[in-house]
Amino acid sequence: MGKLDHKVAIVTGGGTGIGQSIALEFAKEGADVVVCSRNMANLGKVVEEIKALGRRSLAIATDVGVKEQVQNMVKQTVDKFSRVDILVNNAGVLRRGPLLEVTEQDWDEVMDTDLKGVFLCTQAVAKRMIEQKYGKIINISSICGRGGALPRLSSYSAAKAGVIQLTKSAALELSPYGININAIAPGAVITPITYFQRTPEQVEQFMEDSKKLSVLGRLGDTQDIANLALFLASDDSSFICGETIAIDGGRKDRM
Repeated sequence: MGKLDHKVAIVTGGGTGIGQSIALEFAKEGADVVVCSRNMANLGKVVEEIKALGRRSLAIATDVGVKEQVQNMVKQTVDKFSRVDILVNNAGVLRRGPLLEVTEQDWDEVMDTDLKGVFLCTQAVAKRMIEQKYGKIINISSICGRGGALPRLSSYSAAKAGVIQLTKSAALELSPYGININAIAPGAVITPITYFQRTPEQVEQFMEDSKKLSVLGRLGDTQDIANLALFLASDDSSFICGETIAIDGGRKDRM
């Protein structure tokens, strides 16, 4: 018996990194999983891996910042699987740069995906969950949203802080309908975004600095995040709601 037997999950940004690991972990525990991304290139591989685990899966091209596409994503999921039990709002983008050089376009793109996307997906899926009187929503935030933001990440930090507050507000409104909504705030985890807008030397320096800041002396990996997401998606976490859980290896600078 798996922890998610007979459940249906949607994982946004499910083609790579944290989203991919969460989708596969859910499938291992018995869930049918819908994976979504703006880029379909990696989704097919994830779908095949999920099916190889004996579960059903569906890939849907979705820009989570566009309401019509989000509504279509939920409709396709319900049409195929009849319900939605779990939503993981993982889709995210990042733009590095000094505050004074951040363009309006870059700011809007980060906000549309990292914050507005969480709102739109939550709103669309929650309507289904309210009918079911059951649901689990997991928002992927960041330690950058919990205070002490890193430099050159103004838009990302602001969006991820917004996700934390949105999680709390949504918990107040949705919990009476049997919906648990929580957030995960990862620390330094190696994903494709680690390498984005960084030179190889900068990546190496980031890794070394992050190891020194962790009491465990290591970086996280995507499976670490997937393990926590599984806990929050399962009924083991039924008495947890409105929380943001940091998973950062024990950051010395945030204790």
